[in-house]
Amino acid sequence: MTSPIHRTRSPHSPSACIETMSAASHRATSRPGRGSLLVVGYGSIGARHGRLAAALGAQVAYVTHRPGVPFPHFTRIEQALDETKPRYVVVANATGRHGETLQALASAGFTGRVLVEKPLCSKVEEIPAAWPFRVRIAYNLRFHPLVQALRTALAARPIVSAHFYAGQYLPQWRPGTEYRTAYSARRQEGGGVLRDLSHEIDLALWLCGRAHAITAIGGHLSALEIDSDDVYSILSSHERCRAVAISINYLDREPRRVMTINARDLTASVDFVAGTLTLNNEVTACPVERDVTYREQLKAFLADDMSTMCDLQGGYEVLRVIAAAETAAANRSWIRL
Repeated sequence: MTSPIHRTRSPHSPSACIETMSAASHRATSRPGRGSLLVVGYGSIGARHGRLAAALGAQVAYVTHRPGVPFPHFTRIEQALDETKPRYVVVANATGRHGETLQALASAGFTGRVLVEKPLCSKVEEIPAAWPFRVRIAYNLRFHPLVQALRTALAARPIVSAHFYAGQYLPQWRPGTEYRTAYSARRQEGGGVLRDLSHEIDLALWLCGRAHAITAIGGHLSALEIDSDDVYSILSSHERCRAVAISINYLDREPRRVMTINARDLTASVDFVAGTLTLNNEVTACPVERDVTYREQLKAFLADDMSTMCDLQGGYEVLRVIAAAETAAANRSWIRL
């Protein structure tokens, strides 16, 4: 269940955030599909998916070489599929291995549902014409009640401008882990801020529509000892909004994740760190513990509820924006999509 909402100033009544959370709770009462769920990868996010899925009643197993896994685990996908016969698979290994993992599932004959941690793959070219299973991409911030409330507020309004910002100092991301050796630091493994913080790209597409033109500045610009990109600033024009800005980095010592949108008769802002939604200076506080969006996403995945999930086309559009941003930054040009 989501956390209760605390109102800091008198917002619209009933609160859009409350209505959204109530709807999410109603969806959650429909029993998610039960059965075996296989998680590929046992890093922090893979461990979270397995723990939450088990709490929802799924029989969880893993494909991993890591020790200390509190569930049945295997070292090969083929063996895991043969012995557990899962209905669902979650791909939660390094981004650079997503493509080969999906190909391994296809080659082994898996035909169920697959949830891939964001982004879908490292490059658009890794996506084949078709897979024998249904693919969803884990852009869990779509399930945040403040994002849901904002989307409702924007539904009937033309959008004039939008700004999406996210930044956090990479050495602070994973306490106890050397940042220089994490996959985020290595471009070859799919690391880099464009892919790690592609939530902002997905939100821009989900709220503002498909991108038509993009330019960008970015790359490895700081003194961080990594070979992946650590800063990107993207300007783009979308179906619903002609002026979209996305700023993401590995540098903010004080983590920030904010989006601000100007629409007809509305200025709206979501501050994920503070847990607030501001609609024309009226503030709704909605503190959400970290598991909430992942849990709601898993419920939707298990129930095959596509009302909020990112589908294969959505994941493909994110990769198109990433590729265009890299090309635009390299060539100092605008890219039309």
